Amino acid sequence: MTPWSDQSLGSCAYADPYAVPPRDDTWPAPAQACDDIDYFLPPPNPAERLSYVLAPRDERRLALHAALTTAGIPPLPEDGAVIDQLSGLSEDVNTVLRRWLHHTL
Repeated sequence: MTPWSDQSLGSCAYADPYAVPPRDDTWPAPAQACDDIDYFLPPPNPAERLSYVLAPRDERRLALHAALTTAGIPPLPEDGAVIDQLSGLSEDVNTVLRRWLHHTL
């Protein structure tokens, strides 16, 4: 067994990661100071809105999903069937469920 020596380290190859210039497509070009990259969107055009009305069951399903998420109980994907069944119940039942979730009277 040969003893360790730091003189043998000089024979090791060393690769400098900064010796090779980066390719042009590696980094995006920096934004110029005069570029206005932050702007307001135009107001929505009411004529371009979709004229689609949700069914009452779908409205209750979305409201129940939102109430669960707001209450800190985000529904899991496998909870979709149960939420769908609950949304099929009457509006009064859904109102009570949402009230319970919001802890209001």
